[in-house]
Amino acid sequence: MSFFRRSPKTTTPAAAQPVVDQAAAPVAVAERDALTGDYTIDASHSRLGFSARHAMVTTVRGQFTDFEGTAHVDAENPAASSVSLSIRPASISTGSADRDGHLVSADFFDVENHGEITFASTSVERDGTGWTITGDLTIKGTTRPVTIPFEETGTAIDPFGNTRVGFEGATSINRKDWDLSWNAALETGGVLVSEKIKLEFDVSAIRNA
Repeated sequence: MSFFRRSPKTTTPAAAQPVVDQAAAPVAVAERDALTGDYTIDASHSRLGFSARHAMVTTVRGQFTDFEGTAHVDAENPAASSVSLSIRPASISTGSADRDGHLVSADFFDVENHGEITFASTSVERDGTGWTITGDLTIKGTTRPVTIPFEETGTAIDPFGNTRVGFEGATSINRKDWDLSWNAALETGGVLVSEKIKLEFDVSAIRNA
């Protein structure tokens, strides 16, 4: 993630300090193992996405836009780390209003009866800049374990003095394991929507004060 690159230091009179956007590049890079602490996910600079094959010929991508999460990171004792995430499936966005409407219906997420998707870690492992997080993913009242490999993408102090850490991760699940089983057969063979779903995580988190 390019906004974690070190920016050159410059000296600017206080009266001439520019207005800095929240997404601006950080001014200093923290030591990697200094990331130990409690964090809150910055949803405005994070993405929780997914992709699935459609009609056996192309890939449809989407994301959830309403979510929140926290993490405790222990760089020296990774097993003591933990992650908690809550997603509102009604916020699903795939670029098609009709498709989004179908996805929030009882055929898929049934948001009227199941307004939240949750993930709670049960174990955390670390190997250098790689982290493996296993936890319980709950969708429509069904809870199953999921393991997600993550890679650190940077640790930095942003222009506002916040300590930020970035992670990218991905894994694949079978949606039928969570009762997301609707489908339609194709005349040419196969089905309209793949059972295999790829989950994608691009996370920026801010250490709590």
